[in-house]
Amino acid sequence: MEALRLRIKRRLEVYLELDIDGIRKFILGILLKLKKVTVDLLYREINKKFKVSYSAVASTLGYIHSKLGILHALKESYKTPTVYSLKEEYVDIIKTALLEKDTVSTA
Repeated sequence: MEALRLRIKRRLEVYLELDIDGIRKFILGILLKLKKVTVDLLYREINKKFKVSYSAVASTLGYIHSKLGILHALKESYKTPTVYSLKEEYVDIIKTALLEKDTVSTA
């Protein structure tokens, strides 16, 4: 299990290293705050600060789910939107990665 946590931590660090405009950090912050989001909810939150398309938000959320492995995805039926929730076992890794990103960007 520890090896998996280390791999996820490294993936998260690389993901944040490529964050040019701060939107990735912003999305992770929203996920930490809200714990559960849909694409629509995340789109509305992001557009308060950034100008992005709905499909870009959906793509980003899908990437975080599939490549980083820090989200659960639940779709109750084909009529309901997918609800993404943060996996509790990775909350500490995400908080640490965000703090390290803040430290690096202010140094």
